[in-house]
Amino acid sequence: MSTNGVEAVFLETHNWGRAAKFFQALGYTLEFDTGHGSGQLRNGDGPYVFIAEVPEDQPVGTRVVLGVADADGFDADDVVEVVTPFAPTHWGTREMVVRDPDGRLWSLQAPGAP
Repeated sequence: MSTNGVEAVFLETHNWGRAAKFFQALGYTLEFDTGHGSGQLRNGDGPYVFIAEVPEDQPVGTRVVLGVADADGFDADDVVEVVTPFAPTHWGTREMVVRDPDGRLWSLQAPGAP
């Protein structure tokens, strides 16, 4: 089974409010604010942007999220380095982290277990 392409972009920030306003100025609409320094924005039918605030002493990161229809049916090819296997997230999905040949991390996101 392969991925369904880019589902989202996950961004870490030191200031959730400023980051959200930045994307809103670029045409994104706030879909929801979690109430604890994170939220999701969308612009049209493309991938959504999820932004999460991290402490000032922690570096910020960016990760592309690829969609997977079924975590149990996904079998990573030998050329794909699995960093962490599919595991439940606190937001109700299952996530796997893989590393590409240049060392970048990618998230694979599937629906949560039924």
